[in-house]
Amino acid sequence: MSVQIAQLSAYLFGRSAAGLDKWWSMVGRTYTDAPMTPALRLCDFPVNTGHARWSSFSPFVLLVERALRVAKLEFKHEQVNMMKLNALNPVGQLPVLFIGDEKVPDSTNILHRIEGQLAPGSLTHGLDARGVAEAWLWEEFADTALYPQVLATRWADDRGWPVPRDAFFGGLPPVVRTVIATVSRRKAMASLVGRDFTRAGLPACEARLFRVLDHLEARAPEQGFWLGDHVTVADLGLFAQLHSMRLPDTAFRAADVAKRARLSAWLDRVDAATSA
Repeated sequence: MSVQIAQLSAYLFGRSAAGLDKWWSMVGRTYTDAPMTPALRLCDFPVNTGHARWSSFSPFVLLVERALRVAKLEFKHEQVNMMKLNALNPVGQLPVLFIGDEKVPDSTNILHRIEGQLAPGSLTHGLDARGVAEAWLWEEFADTALYPQVLATRWADDRGWPVPRDAFFGGLPPVVRTVIATVSRRKAMASLVGRDFTRAGLPACEARLFRVLDHLEARAPEQGFWLGDHVTVADLGLFAQLHSMRLPDTAFRAADVAKRARLSAWLDRVDAATSA
């Protein structure tokens, strides 16, 4: 600080030049030393849904995106080259969140990083220990009980198959499009059998979904959110899967969800609270 500025500051604020010099250096150090959130980049598949309320075909990318918004964290939503997917995540899955230069795969891992480090407490909002445990159990339930139903809707059901077929394979040369799409569909259907969702056939899988939707309808809150007045990881986990079932391109499944009025009203509240 120059002598002239120090003297003027002392005159205006009643401090000595030396005292102001010390004060100024402390303020500068405070701003310099404040922790900065690293740049965040959310990696997604290189396709658009064409629907504003569905930012991704992946329920898990949608989950992380809404969680980042709830946590009020700035991020860049980035579509990645599928040929480079294994370099991002050796298991070949998305989402991956870049925290600076660090790559964090798996939606649940990302949620824990948001809740524990990037924006502590933002996804549980003051819940007690039992409430926090319940919130994470609902998130796990959504992963294991609802996500396979999203897969079945789009990959096993002939009514839904045009959605991934056209979105993910439509741009391929005709010579290879049918072969690659067919092989990919068989793998997805085999995974559903392996998870014991379609082993007894698609009608049994759908009947199982309807029972779950009925239970969720009975449990859905008439007001507010799943565990109280604030959106938590319970809302986010359930919403991401159920909202993906409401994709307009799979109108048959969206209609099944819409039949559950209280569940649908809660989904609309979560959608409104977590949108950009």
